[in-house]
Amino acid sequence: MSCLHKYWLKEFTKFFLIIQSMILVLFVFIDYLSRMDRFLNSDISLFAALWYVLLKVPFMFVQLTPASILLAVIAVFGAMNRNNELTALKSSGISVYFLVKPALVAGLFLAGLMFLLGETLIPVSMAKANYMRYNEMHTGSKRVSQGRKDIWIKSEKKFVHINFYDPVKKIVAGITAATMGDKFRIISRTDARTGRYENGKWILEDVIEQIYKPGEDDYNVNLFPEKTMKLAIKPDDLGAMAKKSNEMSFFELKEYVKKVEEEGYDPTTYKVDMNGKIAFPFICIIMALAGAATGMRSFVKNNMPVAIVIGVVICFLYWTMYGFCLSMGYAAVLPPVVAAWVANLVFLCMGSIYLINSE
Repeated sequence: MSCLHKYWLKEFTKFFLIIQSMILVLFVFIDYLSRMDRFLNSDISLFAALWYVLLKVPFMFVQLTPASILLAVIAVFGAMNRNNELTALKSSGISVYFLVKPALVAGLFLAGLMFLLGETLIPVSMAKANYMRYNEMHTGSKRVSQGRKDIWIKSEKKFVHINFYDPVKKIVAGITAATMGDKFRIISRTDARTGRYENGKWILEDVIEQIYKPGEDDYNVNLFPEKTMKLAIKPDDLGAMAKKSNEMSFFELKEYVKKVEEEGYDPTTYKVDMNGKIAFPFICIIMALAGAATGMRSFVKNNMPVAIVIGVVICFLYWTMYGFCLSMGYAAVLPPVVAAWVANLVFLCMGSIYLINSE
């Protein structure tokens, strides 16, 4: 590695750590203070509440890394531009594009770090944070227990088990609802293939209902193509407690998708997120290209704030397009692979053209 590359990486590391640390500290303060009312209304201590916020820091580190890379690269090239270092390189016969190499190396390294955190630390920390949010900080009458592959809910006198919930279509599948009587005797049990929520009620399809007959110590069994059931559970409750993609690594998510497919359910949402776990870290390389192209522009020499604003706009445009494409994937308008990667491909082309045309 040349001395020039070492110098660039040293400056980049300094700016990246400053920017990333500032954003993460702001996130902790804002998230902690904005949830203070909920913390005070629950049984959780303020110290435990702070721990809940800190558990989300690894996830936020990954989410914010592409933006920090972009701004740090702009800052490094902008400083070199302002100090006429880029001009000196050109006059020495060294192409300024020579400095794009360490930017790409930094982007590749941080992309690998993002993927590694997504496979190791983030699933553990987010699972703990979600458990604290929906159990230790929960104050309602419903109690929810989430396993690795399904959801158990205690609602009033009913125990409800849901094998699969589609957060996009907001339908449930593989439902079992048992009503408990005295001495924990099951007085009724309802099994259904699928269910949907309409007008404050759950409409179940392909229903098998078993009702206990006390005098005969037996059960009546009835079959219904469709049956309405009242439960103090809404799709928002299930959406909050359904198995989160950020609680699973790429390989866990891959196994989960396989299981869902084998059971005959639609795993589209999880397929999109699975592809996103590979596609999202790749944006680090693209942001490095975009940052280099912006920082090398001649106007940056006297207008560094404008370059920073351009960087923020690029981040906003990427997040908007990436989120829109994921939504199209969730709705099955785009294939999962296309939905996860199309934003990267568009910004890669735009970033490359932007860099080639930089002055």
